[in-house]
Amino acid sequence: MATVASDDADWLRVSSRPGPPYSIFKKPIQKSEQDDRDYRVIRLDNGLQATLIHDANADKAAASLDVAVGHLYDPADMPGLAHFCEHLLFMGTEQFPKENEYSEYLAKNNGGSNAYTSTSNTNYFFTVATPALAGALQRFAGFFHSPLFAPSCTTRELNAVDSEHKKNHQTDMWRIFQLNKHLSKEGHPWSKFGSGSKDSLSKAARLLKTAGLLEGDVSSQSTPSSTPSRSSSPTPSVVSTNSDTDADGGVIGRETRRRLVEWWRHEYCASRMRLCVIGKESLDELSELTSKLFSPIPNRGRDALPMIPDHPFGPNEKGTLVFVQTVMSFHALEMSFPLAWQPPSWRHKPANFLSHLLGHEGTGSLHSYLKKKGWITSLSSGPQNLARKFATFKVTVYLTENGFQHYRDVTIAIFQYLSLLRASKFDAYHQREIARVSDIKFRFKEKRRPDEYATSITEYMSWPVPKDLLLKAPEVTWDWDSAAGENEVRNCLETFRITEGRVVLMATAPEHSKIASADLTWEKEPWYGTKYRVERFDEQFIDEAEAPNAITELFLPGPNEFIPTDLEVDKRIVTQPLKRPHLIRETSLSTLWHKKDDRFFVPKAHVIIDIRSPIANKTARAAVMTKLYADVVNDSLTEYSYAADLAGLSYNFMSQANGLYISIHGYNDKLSVLVRKVLETMKGLSVDPKRLTVIKEQNQREWRNFFLGQSYTLSDYFSRYLLTADQWSLDEKLKELPSISAYEVQTHVRQLLSQVNLRILVAGNIYKDEALKIADIAEDGLDISPLSAVELNERALLLPRANSSLTYYIHFGPIADQKLRVVSSLLTQILSEPAFNVLRTQEQLGYVVHCTSWMSAGSSEKGMRIVVQSEKTPGYLEERVESFLRGMKSTIENMSEADLAEQRSGLERKWLEKDKNLADETSYFMNHITTGHWDFLRRESDARFLRDVTKTDVLDLFLSHVHPSSATRSKLSVHMISQKIRSKKVSVAACQAFDTLLREAGMEFDAEIRNKSLEGDTTDFTNYWRQILEMEPNAIRLLDAISELVERYPVPGEGKDVPRSDVTYIDDSKVFKASLAQSADSGPMIQWGDLPVSRC
Repeated sequence: MATVASDDADWLRVSSRPGPPYSIFKKPIQKSEQDDRDYRVIRLDNGLQATLIHDANADKAAASLDVAVGHLYDPADMPGLAHFCEHLLFMGTEQFPKENEYSEYLAKNNGGSNAYTSTSNTNYFFTVATPALAGALQRFAGFFHSPLFAPSCTTRELNAVDSEHKKNHQTDMWRIFQLNKHLSKEGHPWSKFGSGSKDSLSKAARLLKTAGLLEGDVSSQSTPSSTPSRSSSPTPSVVSTNSDTDADGGVIGRETRRRLVEWWRHEYCASRMRLCVIGKESLDELSELTSKLFSPIPNRGRDALPMIPDHPFGPNEKGTLVFVQTVMSFHALEMSFPLAWQPPSWRHKPANFLSHLLGHEGTGSLHSYLKKKGWITSLSSGPQNLARKFATFKVTVYLTENGFQHYRDVTIAIFQYLSLLRASKFDAYHQREIARVSDIKFRFKEKRRPDEYATSITEYMSWPVPKDLLLKAPEVTWDWDSAAGENEVRNCLETFRITEGRVVLMATAPEHSKIASADLTWEKEPWYGTKYRVERFDEQFIDEAEAPNAITELFLPGPNEFIPTDLEVDKRIVTQPLKRPHLIRETSLSTLWHKKDDRFFVPKAHVIIDIRSPIANKTARAAVMTKLYADVVNDSLTEYSYAADLAGLSYNFMSQANGLYISIHGYNDKLSVLVRKVLETMKGLSVDPKRLTVIKEQNQREWRNFFLGQSYTLSDYFSRYLLTADQWSLDEKLKELPSISAYEVQTHVRQLLSQVNLRILVAGNIYKDEALKIADIAEDGLDISPLSAVELNERALLLPRANSSLTYYIHFGPIADQKLRVVSSLLTQILSEPAFNVLRTQEQLGYVVHCTSWMSAGSSEKGMRIVVQSEKTPGYLEERVESFLRGMKSTIENMSEADLAEQRSGLERKWLEKDKNLADETSYFMNHITTGHWDFLRRESDARFLRDVTKTDVLDLFLSHVHPSSATRSKLSVHMISQKIRSKKVSVAACQAFDTLLREAGMEFDAEIRNKSLEGDTTDFTNYWRQILEMEPNAIRLLDAISELVERYPVPGEGKDVPRSDVTYIDDSKVFKASLAQSADSGPMIQWGDLPVSRC
């Protein structure tokens, strides 16, 4: 390697052969003291910048590439083009033309990939086993210099974008996000529809075709490559057997693709790209690899970071109140203020300072005041960078029903708090505490998933910060070393006024009618159909909002006593870290497991207490009361625990199937203080009837809203319900909820805590004697359960050995059977990538497609589940899933030893992947303690067993448990049937039948006219032929026949499902559950012998 000085003093030019030259940033990258990785920033000659990370201890590599264009840069006439580009970009490259080559390679090497399109950037990322990084980068880099944008994939990926949009269409988050964009000043790019749909992407081409301007073939005008990429589905459906012409979308599809390639060539420029690569290779090796693979990306001379300096709030948008009708039942108020883009303020982060105060939940806070009024259930605030160069500051409150009625009072209270802030002197500790906590967090920052880390770095690389502060600047807040820091805060505050912002009030239509006249006119947002209306605040209200604070209950927070001061770590270097916790105490009331951290060496600890009781879930009413009590405890601890949370010490207290669950984690210095407070509150709290009323209202709303969620989550829920022995349905819980009183909850909890068994894990920078003290505190005042620990485990229900949005579950068997456990994991991995490729990519059944392992209740039984969310009928989806499974028989039979070895190796690497941080390790340990299996070394044991698994083992399991022809498989299929009435499309068969009627009537039309008539739904088809047949005598009879033909020859998957004779239909879920046997639970799979055994 030869190096020469660069014209830029901070860069060193590297000339190496045979790879292209590049430049190295010379200053060392400032990193956490905890970080043992090496960093380097390089710049390729094409302008691409890359952060390279050498991790000598990594067992997983990753890369992320961020392109500085997002959907705000879509052409005005093609909303969603950046998102469509993200989809079609993955469909093969000149070097690797097979469309699923990339995903298949990653899947075989314990990896995966994803991408997302944001407002100002599009990010692509993957993770893979470290030995396979070079191969993954080869495949990845080609997407940015020689993608195929395969014509044969055009229609399918247009449908994928459309399916994704339809999946989100009834989701309030997406609807309100787009409404806020819609309500921008005229012509602002923020108003664009970024998600895109088939209609929005193809409209421009359709208009050209209507005008007669697309009669020729446009496919060759902007084609990066004509290399074929599509391989046929092993189990083609009627939908997937179209010709190449249909696959490329015909003349409209070709024009849409041409526009995409044209846009990509204009916008995807090397200087706009920022790359991060994490691997085990040395920095020099990573530099050479990056230079070689990414230098071919062209620099098209575009500005590296395009900016939009203009804010979407103009005079007409400011000072407005927007009423929005929601799909789900909730009440919320969101206040937004224009804000400068925040990255240039990286040193003092003024908006974060204001968020700290506005979002505070301690005594004197806005949250505390509104909660005591009974008006809110939660409050949050903070800056949001909408795009490069403009941002917003938001205050969001979720309201109670009473709070919704008082939304004006809530709004005034927020402005009163802002007035308080403007009038207040900020004590030095306010900023110093924020800076201190951020410094501690950065100092002891632990590793995380490499793909997540790489993605965050590529996003931060576009920030205007010194390159040596790339890691530190986004995460650390500097102290106010001059008046400049406070001035930044004051400047922000001055803009947070009612005349400068927008308030959005969200609720369902019936709720809005309670606070406004019913005859008001509602407008409709064009893409999602969200109904809204806009008002301006009246002068009297503005005067109230601008007045000095008059609410005496509001004041700024005092010093935080939870900020850790003792950050010492007893770092004892060991040759081999312990692979499991040790059982250090066992009583009739509890088991206590402990592990002193010997791997991560951070001043943190975890305390987890799993409280089991036969009372907790005895009836549906008992289950509801257990949940309500957990919520009441959390509600009462808010003010106390918030300071701890700010200082990096958090807790979680919740109900679970058979009791209560407490998790406390963070810096160990003050951890025991929080543990004691949470346990004392749990045992001694008096239930406040007023707060219980609010909490009951919140639970009722959440449970009802669940049924308005994504259909695949509902099918999963019903599958779990049918296969869990003691689980109450939400309908059963909703019936009990209204009549439960505070006294009844109090009585229930006393009974619950009088019959318990505790499973405790203490891990991290904490010693055995402290763990024993925590166990004593936990046990104090509790009484023993009459049931044993094993009897308190959850039980699954076992499907009989017979056939019986779609959740398709196949049962394998008990987790205690190691061979079954290991072979089924390998089989699921083998099926997973082809399932996605066939069912989603090729057959386009829907955007949501998963094939994964599924553990039953109590984790004693194992199965596999395939989920598909689609506009097709669930019966059709099941048919396609079974067709896929039948096709996989030959795939497995023909699998070579090399392919099987790749699959085994990928799964082995997955099982032997090291935990990235203390939380990951603790979670794994607790899983085995919670289930009662104690099988802490299972991953290593299964990895050894896996090496001897043969193709015969896999095929035998597939044929006996998975293949649809098996007489011994156990399958449960849950069908969620959409209630939405969709317009029917005209099938090819219906069109052919109509063509026959036309010929019988003596009319002949050419193929172009017939094919054009298939565009759209039944109404479009009828209207098209009404114009064609306008002067024909048989027109009425022929047109009347269309609806009958559409019913007789439906589009595959869009008619009614035909009942099957080879399955058992479940008419009564309770009767079905009662007919099933419960799973066995033998308790611990391994007795470790940690405790001393008494000798007689």
